[in-house]
Amino acid sequence: MSLKERFIFNFIEDNRWKYLWDGLGATLKVTFFSLLLGVAIGIVIAIIRSTHDKNIKDMKGASKGILKILDIIARVYLTVIRGTPVVVQLMIMYYVVMVSSTNKILVATIAFGFNSGAYVAEIFRSGIMAIDNGQFEAGRSLGFNFVKTMRYIIVHQKKKN
Repeated sequence: MSLKERFIFNFIEDNRWKYLWDGLGATLKVTFFSLLLGVAIGIVIAIIRSTHDKNIKDMKGASKGILKILDIIARVYLTVIRGTPVVVQLMIMYYVVMVSSTNKILVATIAFGFNSGAYVAEIFRSGIMAIDNGQFEAGRSLGFNFVKTMRYIIVHQKKKN
């Protein structure tokens, strides 16, 4: 049997192309939902970390303690997730955390979402930290609090070449 005949027999006549099609669909689902989860986690972690880095000196009371605790949790999350291989994270998620789940797509989505969230958080945080402190001070002089300064001034800036 020639290569062409074996290809046609195995791939076309046995309908094995459907396995590739199903695999492509599963890959696209995992990619899309992992991206959404990763961006959501990344934004939250980046806000916690950048708020801590920019404002911890000016804060007082319980909010300072809460922010310190959240920053410690965020740092541990970033260190652990970025320090372990994604295959190990996937195996831990499948065999330990979600052992009772039969939905493999969901397990993969959560594992890859947590992984990408750590990297996205550092990308967003570095972008926020790259903004000059004068921009934050300008927002404060306009009477904005930290959240309004971030929303109306810092986030809307784009780098111009």
